[in-house]
Amino acid sequence: MAIDLRSDTVTQPCAEMRRVMAAAPVGDDVIDVDPTVAELQERIADRLGKEAAIFMPSGTMTNQVAVRLHCQRGDEFLCEYGCHIFTYEQAAFASMSGVSPHPLVGRAGNLTVEQLQAARRPDNEHAARTRLVCLEHTHNRAGGKLLDWEHVLKIAAWCREQDLRLHLDGARLFNAAVASGRSLRDLAEPFDTVSVCFSKGLGAPVGSALAGSRADIAQARRHRKAFGGGMRQAGILAAAALFALEHRYDRLAEDHANAAWLATEIHQLPGLRIVDPHPERLVDTNIVLFEIDPSLGTAAELAAKLADHGVRCFPFSATSIRFVTHLHISRPDVEQVAQVLRGLSSPIAR
Repeated sequence: MAIDLRSDTVTQPCAEMRRVMAAAPVGDDVIDVDPTVAELQERIADRLGKEAAIFMPSGTMTNQVAVRLHCQRGDEFLCEYGCHIFTYEQAAFASMSGVSPHPLVGRAGNLTVEQLQAARRPDNEHAARTRLVCLEHTHNRAGGKLLDWEHVLKIAAWCREQDLRLHLDGARLFNAAVASGRSLRDLAEPFDTVSVCFSKGLGAPVGSALAGSRADIAQARRHRKAFGGGMRQAGILAAAALFALEHRYDRLAEDHANAAWLATEIHQLPGLRIVDPHPERLVDTNIVLFEIDPSLGTAAELAAKLADHGVRCFPFSATSIRFVTHLHISRPDVEQVAQVLRGLSSPIAR
């Protein structure tokens, strides 16, 4: 059986999760309410310290609803160049909401107040109106990095001063909380809206949530309907997310430990280098992003060789590969991956 490190979204529901899903009380969540969805929304709003939350099929939808919530057509939002909203959501902010992005190149996923101040448009009839700042935590393309908390607090204070809204793409916020030692409530507090994903580190099969004020979430429900995200007996899916919240949160530390062990092994191999390691650690959470020396071929070529040895992964660029540890990946699994990489990076293998 292959060791699948492509993403933490490849996990399968366990027997107990399936039992909980099958037994979930349900209703029509579009006509009025699904009781299990309502319970999930109340639970995650409380965990994030927000007044309300709304369940949606995907993190892309929660992010795009947030953009529409905070911006009018012709407005602009500021974001980091490699963030998910800008890179992986098919420019839906433009095609569906008529909003323009203003991406800025950050350091390990971080933006500074000075960058944002310089990028904000002047308030006149010639320029788009800057209305929103979007951050991502953890930052996927930066290798699962934690945001610098001092930067976050300074950005939040500046946004309040400038009457700008602040949204957090927290698809892997659960990982960020476990890795940083901060509560979900603390990590969410500076933001007007926060999206979280249940189908990544927590291992639920489907679903994300957007949290914020009651007024914002009431408006978000209208936008969700327009985006096709209203689901009927969605309690079957919400039950899996509730199970994951209760049973999978604490074990994220195991994923981080496995990623850290694997990163240490990779960093010692000839021709391989962890991307942008922190001075105190090679990786922050469950993502291992590493560069490949041209002597070992391209990322696609190395990924194909890994697949031949039973290791599945994604080339992240022409010269880098991403591994993501998750609840189906054990310490023996990462030890086997390291052994395969040792063989492929040796002079004999070349």
